[in-house]
Amino acid sequence: MTLKATPLNSAHRSLGAKMVDFGGWDMPVNYGSQIEEHNAVRTDAGMFDVSHMCVVDLKGANVRAFLRGLLANNVDKLQVPGKALYSAMLNLDGGVIDDLIVYYFSEDWFRLVVNAGTAEKDVAWMSKQNEATNSSVTITQRRDGNDPIALIAVQGPNARAKVWQVLPTTQAASEPLKPFNVVIVPDTQFGEVMVARTGYTGEDGFEIGVSASQVEALWNAFASAGIKPAGLGARDTLRLEAGMNLYGQDMDDSVNPLDAGLAWTVDLVAERDFIGKSALQAKGQQANFVGLILREKGGILRAHQKVIAASGNVGEITSGTFSPSMQQAIALARVPMDVAVGDTVHVEIRDKKLAASVVKLPFVRNGKVLAS
Repeated sequence: MTLKATPLNSAHRSLGAKMVDFGGWDMPVNYGSQIEEHNAVRTDAGMFDVSHMCVVDLKGANVRAFLRGLLANNVDKLQVPGKALYSAMLNLDGGVIDDLIVYYFSEDWFRLVVNAGTAEKDVAWMSKQNEATNSSVTITQRRDGNDPIALIAVQGPNARAKVWQVLPTTQAASEPLKPFNVVIVPDTQFGEVMVARTGYTGEDGFEIGVSASQVEALWNAFASAGIKPAGLGARDTLRLEAGMNLYGQDMDDSVNPLDAGLAWTVDLVAERDFIGKSALQAKGQQANFVGLILREKGGILRAHQKVIAASGNVGEITSGTFSPSMQQAIALARVPMDVAVGDTVHVEIRDKKLAASVVKLPFVRNGKVLAS
């Protein structure tokens, strides 16, 4: 099978990146040291190629009404152009088709950024619902075809200052840009640039959209400004420390958002209906989503390991790693409802049952360890 490549593929290879198959995409896992890349984001600034993710523009007079019914979070929270919202898109059974960010630019233009592996499924689902509701929304995916948009995430305590060195015209337009806000700057040396103060690492920074024809020049300019390229390995340890879900691992279309720690993204209060609402109301929450810290030596926490509560009830780790920031084995886990923060559980690792503490997420945020 031929792997898909982002517009930055040659840039990664010129830097000596170790490339891997990531859901059918040829992507860098690291550029030599995953730990150095992780630490750069926590202490300075690092950048990730996220062009495998997909920008989807939704336009038309009925786009807000369409999104009201499509998403579990309520787009009526977006009343000021430039605001962003995190949400799940659910199936009829309440399972998560995808988690995404929606940006509001105008009453007839909203933009979604969806996950790489679900993009085709997502667009097909949106198109099906568009037709079923006669919403007449124009749905345009911007990853392939004409005028594609590439994405770079720049994250870390020094991320904004270093981005402004490269894109000085964005500072006036985007400062003070609050978290979960976005601005489009038309007149940079790299053409039109979308600057969103969002991210997936628990650090401050931007997710930046630019024409695919300009993205390698922008990437190289960021590198010259001292922003360290980082691969999928560091991205995973960073997001896990930050307690952020990975689609396909911590949730999927068989898991409802209430059981994935995403109840805060689901609006069950407003009168509006949305796809999956009745299923969520009928099922309710059936599991707790928590953090674990391994307290005994003898293993690393990994996905699918069993988590045994004091009651004997069993849960499962969904994501696990060794935390570079904490120097401890940590995990995200879906556990029985009788498990609470502060409890001790046991994790089956090979032929051992090792003790782990249940902690509140996140583990690390803004460079500080919060769980111990």
